[in-house]
Amino acid sequence: MLDPSIFSELDVLTFHRGEGELPFFPLGDGSSIALVHVDLASNLWVARQKFEPGTQLLRHRHTGPVHVFTTAGAWKYLEYDEVNRTGSYLFEPANSTHTFKTLDENTGPTEIWFMITGSNLNLDEDGNVISIYDAESISRWYAKKCADAGVEPNVIVS
Repeated sequence: MLDPSIFSELDVLTFHRGEGELPFFPLGDGSSIALVHVDLASNLWVARQKFEPGTQLLRHRHTGPVHVFTTAGAWKYLEYDEVNRTGSYLFEPANSTHTFKTLDENTGPTEIWFMITGSNLNLDEDGNVISIYDAESISRWYAKKCADAGVEPNVIVS
């Protein structure tokens, strides 16, 4: 069994971001995103995302694992029966391919927290990659949106 007292001997830094420190910016697809944390060396990105009812994203594939926690609303992948509702957790293994859609009957935005390791490959109808999101591209995009809005990005970078 691990002895918890060993942690008191470590010089550990923590990083906190409050609700108002992470601005949301629209992605132009019915959603907006607040980037929380990026680790460029491991291609990890953590963010909050909000979706309008009925929003459907492009079919996409993840090159690494994804963790998703739903904090409001409901959504599903068109390829599966399960509906993710408030309080749901979803794990996606690397190379999973699916199409995200919020339920049409939602009365407000669907909100999720996600942690992605690797890239998000957006696909056309034939399965060809048409765009890529990863820790580097999303952090550059977010930094520009923050600069344009005159706000600090406050993204945790490790």
